Amino acid sequence: MKDWQATATTIYCDAVDDDVTLIVDKDWNIKCTGFKKYSVDLNKQTADILKQKSRRLGKTLKCEGPQDFRVTDYRDKLKGEEKG
Repeated sequence: MKDWQATATTIYCDAVDDDVTLIVDKDWNIKCTGFKKYSVDLNKQTADILKQKSRRLGKTLKCEGPQDFRVTDYRDKLKGEEKG
């Protein structure tokens, strides 16, 4: 991945029961699109959807933020690929 600027992948995030996109730039900064939707800009409608999903699944759903293992594992996987 020589001379790359950014890369992204979409994963299923069981912390919020939704697909989110993980973005890593060339400086290894990481971003998860779910963080903004489910944490930073959480509105009443989205909060209600999370509550409904939580009841249906029988567990509490909550965004775990950009340092969540799902996000950092993806970044670490890319670092490993670049090294070797």
